[in-house]
Amino acid sequence: MKSEKYIKIQTIVLILLRLVIGYHFLYEGIDKLLSPNWTSAGFLAQANWLFSDMFHFIADSPSLLTVVDFINIWGQILVGLGLILGLFSTCAAWVGTLLIFLYYVAIPPFVDGPSFIDKNLFELFALLVLAVFPSSRIIGIDLLIHATKKQKS
Repeated sequence: MKSEKYIKIQTIVLILLRLVIGYHFLYEGIDKLLSPNWTSAGFLAQANWLFSDMFHFIADSPSLLTVVDFINIWGQILVGLGLILGLFSTCAAWVGTLLIFLYYVAIPPFVDGPSFIDKNLFELFALLVLAVFPSSRIIGIDLLIHATKKQKS
């Protein structure tokens, strides 16, 4: 992969975007982790579009719900940490995109109104930008990993 070259403002904006979205994911994951009664059951039960039968099935199955809640909480925490630290941030951005996509298709805004755009769609596209513009190779732990690999080869 060739080295990415951005002008200073592009670099700053990409890194700030990565940090802000990383913070959002980390905050949401930790908030759920520290809330002993939190569960995704209510959200899944409200699903009203694609895969709604699957989401309802998960909400009604205690064992599946436990697994989905665990994946959701730790997925958010790990995506947040990955983005903030710049550690495997491209992978973290793709995983975050998948999570947000699932939230969006579960309860899209256009089912109840004329708009198809909501905060989830904005965050999904911001994560796509982070996935295809690897700012963690400019500043982040990925830079150190990449430099170490280069020195060994």
